[in-house]
Amino acid sequence: MGPHLTNKSILEILRISENINHIKDVYCLLDRVLFEARAITHADAGSIYLKKGDKLSFEHFQNDTFMKDRSSKKYIYKKQELAIDNASIAGYAALHKTHLLIDDVYKLDSGVPYTFNRSFDESSSYHTQSVLTVPLITSRDKTIGVMQIINAKDEKDQVTYFLKEHEPLVAFFANQAAAAIERAQAPREIILRMIRMAELRDPLETAHHVNRVGIFSVEIYQRWAEKKGVSSQEIRQTRDILGIASMLHDVGKVAISDAILKKKDKLDNKEREEMKLHTIHGARLFKGSNSDWDDMAGEIALNHHEKWDGTGYPGHIESDLFDNNLSIDDISGPGKKEEEIPLPARIVALADVYDALISKRYYKNSWPEERALEFIEGEKNKHFDPDVVDAFVDIYDVIKAIQEKFSEN
Repeated sequence: MGPHLTNKSILEILRISENINHIKDVYCLLDRVLFEARAITHADAGSIYLKKGDKLSFEHFQNDTFMKDRSSKKYIYKKQELAIDNASIAGYAALHKTHLLIDDVYKLDSGVPYTFNRSFDESSSYHTQSVLTVPLITSRDKTIGVMQIINAKDEKDQVTYFLKEHEPLVAFFANQAAAAIERAQAPREIILRMIRMAELRDPLETAHHVNRVGIFSVEIYQRWAEKKGVSSQEIRQTRDILGIASMLHDVGKVAISDAILKKKDKLDNKEREEMKLHTIHGARLFKGSNSDWDDMAGEIALNHHEKWDGTGYPGHIESDLFDNNLSIDDISGPGKKEEEIPLPARIVALADVYDALISKRYYKNSWPEERALEFIEGEKNKHFDPDVVDAFVDIYDVIKAIQEKFSEN
């Protein structure tokens, strides 16, 4: 324990660690981990790489200089991988399970094996100077990624070097964060495995599709909430739940027959009506809910095919939703409309349709983005909540970055 790693600083980091342990969605967790690590060091920027196979995958990014411009959020979803070797700073830290404190990455000692990749600085006009790089190592001595904290700032908000006392603090916090990240990855991985199993029955429900719908939904909600003046605390709480709950929007299809799910020709009227029941089956899976996450997942499963103008399904259900004898006739009433439809379902409705349009399927080619955007705009006040459409359009550069990062290629 270094001389500057005081009991007070340890207790503060443990308090922060306790808070992050309650975050369910891994992307929300990465955001909070970076925020807290930057706060400890008063740093301008930071990034997190997670280990995927034998590579480091760029997973999250924060930059106060850039985030003054909302369009720069697309950098969060930059697609980049690094080898775990001596060539890069992050790769070296992961390979050797060591932290690196560098005052100026443009003035590296000629004797070090790693180099600084200048491509981001050159493409964005940002200037990286001081960097503190720490591996994310669990209690089982497993390296799950690397965190880099960039450009420490002094009292006058000028870029300076990191203090030696920052190194043990961030390294200690990184160990706490690694355990939380490993736990948060588990639910998403379990859901993605479930979806891969579902692909055996429904070729349209792919892991890539649900992953994109989940991340689209979180970003659309963020912009919608900002425009509505929702508190930052409520935004964080909702994002955390929505990220996972939205991935299960079509889970009820497991109860639909293969004859319908795998039919390559157009469904007839009876088959279309039968397919509508997947919303009921999905909602039923969350019966006996005892958490906010279950509540939201059930709401989304039930309502994501409702339409703003009231022409969607399953609509208002007078019978008991959990009655096993519920039939097609029981969901033939008027659809829910406008704000009768829960907000998460209104958001997922748009995210789901958009992803279906821009994705190639066995029965259609992917739509050009101009055509997909035109369709979404044309369904404003019809299929989609107009405010949700506006939020989607506002962040379309982010949507495209997500689409590219989580492509099926």
